[in-house]
Amino acid sequence: MSRFPLPDLNTLPEDLRAKILEVQEKSGFVPNVFLAFARRPAEWRAFFAYHDALMLREASSLTKGDREMIITTTSAANHCLYCVVAHGAILRIYEKKPLVADQVAINYRKADITPRQRAMLDFAMKVCTESHTVNDADYEALHAHGFDDEDIWDIAGITAFFGLSNRMANATGMLPNPEFYLLGRAPRQK
Repeated sequence: MSRFPLPDLNTLPEDLRAKILEVQEKSGFVPNVFLAFARRPAEWRAFFAYHDALMLREASSLTKGDREMIITTTSAANHCLYCVVAHGAILRIYEKKPLVADQVAINYRKADITPRQRAMLDFAMKVCTESHTVNDADYEALHAHGFDDEDIWDIAGITAFFGLSNRMANATGMLPNPEFYLLGRAPRQK
């Protein structure tokens, strides 16, 4: 699961343990990223605080599905197996489309998404692969699709944050939990 030893959940600081158990209760398993990063509690806290600030921000026109689409698309460009599989699963659930995560991970330009989402991903990919070339025309293209400057900040922030996450997952050999592979592909068993 990782090149680094995973900490024992029972030896973690109480705040980390409580959050990890909360995630386990909600999802039915502990996503590997939570334990992999928990080996350094201060970094874990900073990572998840910034994650939550970006991903749970309510004053934005980006949907939860849009956010996961950005992560899945840019994580594929960064060759991050963990994030493509894990966030692809979350994307399938939020969008209620079992094929969309595979489509955007392989070629978002041919995916079954809206023109607005395509423009969002065009910008995210530019931030991901050539951020030094972002210019006013990129902002104008997004404004034409109804994004405001705060939304554009969100797209850039999510892309940049998950660039860090992708690199850490790749460098540590973090693998996706088996549970992620089937999430959102078929109706849940009751």
